[in-house]
Amino acid sequence: APVDECKDKDMTYAAPLFVTAEFINNNTGEIKSQTVFMGDFPMMTEKGTFIINGTERVVFSQLVRSPGVYFDETIDKPTDKTLHSVKVIPSRGAWLEFDV
Repeated sequence: APVDECKDKDMTYAAPLFVTAEFINNNTGEIKSQTVFMGDFPMMTEKGTFIINGTERVVFSQLVRSPGVYFDETIDKPTDKTLHSVKVIPSRGAWLEFDV
């Protein structure tokens, strides 16, 4: 369905994705080919957005911080004090944040 119709009817702007799969019997060498439906995949509009259930969505890529210890220093404007903070980012597990 066109983009405007998907917005009006609360539909997803998508197209079906089919894949041809080949199954090989190692004992006999027989090959069976079959087309498999993988699902309806959202398509990008000309504006670079997606229409999901009639709502226009934008994808934001997230930058992942590298593991390590990050130090930060900011000035608290009302008190003019220097604030220090530390972020510990492990390769696995929860992040820790300290204000000093």
